[in-house]
Amino acid sequence: MADSSITPPIKVLFVCLGNICRSPLAEGVFRNLVEEAGLDDQVTIASAGTGRWHVGEPPDPRMRETARRHGLSIDDQRAQQIVARDLERYDYVLAMDRSNYSTIRELDDRAHNASKVHLFRDFDPTPEDKNVPDPYYGSGTEGFERVYRIVERTSRNLLDHLIELHDLEAVEQGRG
Repeated sequence: MADSSITPPIKVLFVCLGNICRSPLAEGVFRNLVEEAGLDDQVTIASAGTGRWHVGEPPDPRMRETARRHGLSIDDQRAQQIVARDLERYDYVLAMDRSNYSTIRELDDRAHNASKVHLFRDFDPTPEDKNVPDPYYGSGTEGFERVYRIVERTSRNLLDHLIELHDLEAVEQGRG
């Protein structure tokens, strides 16, 4: 799924549409897992959106509340838009759905970085489909919780994949 010759720090970018719901949550959840594993010096994490509507804004208040309920803070994050050079800068660019995946691939006009771009749920051990649903419009608290559950289990699997593929030395009890 990726190039095992990548050396730390491994750079991971999560991407959704506006960078205010799904990708900031993925950044926060994954950052927490990486820190718990003692790998924060070996993995760099960020998030972005394919659209520019929310650039500079914090994550959606409903997603910040969902994160808080699970002991995480994503309050300090600010939305940014993915640009073509991010495909050079990051080792893994993880799209939250097929539409964002297509938009990201369009940034890579010569397909030099195609192997870096993945659907986030390619790493989900139990994907119903390959899209992380967007809870922004009308899905209520349960929609945000559903996204949290998807992101949490997929992030764990992604971290396990990176540890194994890149021979990372986790120091978390039970991992290292």
